[in-house]
Amino acid sequence: MTTTLSAWRRQWFADATAARYDIMAGIVVALALIPEAIGFSIIAGVDPRVGLYASVAIAMVVAFTGGRPGMISAATAAVAVLVGPLVRDHGVNYLFAATILMGIIQIIAGLLRLNLLMQFVSRSVITGFVNALAILIFMAQLPQLIHVGWQSYAMVAGGLAIIYLFPRLTKAVPSPLVAILSLSALSIWLGLPVNTVGDMGNLPDGLPSFALPDVPLTFDTLRIILPYSLTMAAVGLLESLLTAQIVDDMTDTDSDKRRECAGQGSANIIAALFGGMGGCAMIGQSVINVTSGGRGRLSTFIAGAFLLVLLTLLGPLVGQIPMPALVAVMVMVSIGTFSWASIANLRSHPPTSSVVMLTTVIVVVATRDLSLGVLAGVLLSGLFFAGKVQRMFTVERQKSPDGVHATYRVTGQIFFASVDRFTRAFQTEDSATHILIDVTAAHFWDISAVSALDKIIARLRREGRTVEVIGYNRASADIIDRFALHDKTGVETGAVPH
Repeated sequence: MTTTLSAWRRQWFADATAARYDIMAGIVVALALIPEAIGFSIIAGVDPRVGLYASVAIAMVVAFTGGRPGMISAATAAVAVLVGPLVRDHGVNYLFAATILMGIIQIIAGLLRLNLLMQFVSRSVITGFVNALAILIFMAQLPQLIHVGWQSYAMVAGGLAIIYLFPRLTKAVPSPLVAILSLSALSIWLGLPVNTVGDMGNLPDGLPSFALPDVPLTFDTLRIILPYSLTMAAVGLLESLLTAQIVDDMTDTDSDKRRECAGQGSANIIAALFGGMGGCAMIGQSVINVTSGGRGRLSTFIAGAFLLVLLTLLGPLVGQIPMPALVAVMVMVSIGTFSWASIANLRSHPPTSSVVMLTTVIVVVATRDLSLGVLAGVLLSGLFFAGKVQRMFTVERQKSPDGVHATYRVTGQIFFASVDRFTRAFQTEDSATHILIDVTAAHFWDISAVSALDKIIARLRREGRTVEVIGYNRASADIIDRFALHDKTGVETGAVPH
């Protein structure tokens, strides 16, 4: 119990310096969340308040319930793009109901330890995911850089200069925060003709209120929202777990992925009860947080709490923040997120790894759907792996001087992808009447492998030969005992050693 409390305290208040960095990083994230939350609300077809309230609730709740300290969760485009048809056809209350069910599904996923599926996501897929997200973050800034005056370009350039040069003077204050505050003051003072946060949409002028979704509690409602909830839950968990892994790598720490699943679920439920849409972890905002010095749960909580303060007390002032200042921050995020080493690695890494990485990037950028890109990368990784493993076996044939006996020594992995080559290895012309198959150095993985061995033995016996199989390891012997059709106890096939 004492160890748990100590770890919890370190995740919130490691020391005074860490707390200061967490607070300032959270403020930077809160400022950067506003235009994105408004934009995601527009994508989903709802009022800006729905996205903003969701970002407040999800960030504050996941600070307590999540498994990855320092990671930022809020309303996201990955979820917003899924719910447009639901809002259009049935209304925003069905969105709230679907978000609650989404959260319940995510909690169940955590209880079932579905986070372990992340073990099947290769490093190439993660790199492709990161690179694609960096490209999407940059592309999302382009509307603010097209058909605008020179003042906008000058402010973006000035913001980037501050972000990259200010740390040379001091790192006591995050440079993105300095860029946002200084450019906002300059824009307001000079009255520069640039787009502002207020131009993105109306900001809320009060606190969110608790309310249950106004939908009938019927199976018809469940039939409507369940497909959306399942998709939202899957996409949200996928992006959250990938982001958690990326933050793990950035901070050289580990996190509780199972807890993160349940934490995301509880945050989405609370968000929906306070008039918010669904969300998940945000890699862009998480990168801002980490690069600004945020490492603990306090930074995530401050991001949500300060965003609430901004919206309720400082709404008119927040509306005057120039978009070029936030664009500069997001351009910095896209540059920092992209794995530049992966370009050089295209020449040194195995071609299959490079193909997986590039495929993930292309699919994500083309479809704007992170889940499709990751799915494509995982499937391609699986195909390449199966193709590689299927070639990891050999069958050597040795014939006795009198030509009566022949020994086939099998080495390697026999499973569904390699059974065809395994079967063909025994189709050579052979006049021997006594066949010994030595599988001491082989492993039979599945029923496809067992079936292939059955067919080989059956064919050889039909040709009038005697067949003996020796050398099963324990795991292979177990699956052979359960599923093989050939006689495993007689002298012809040989006893299975244990």
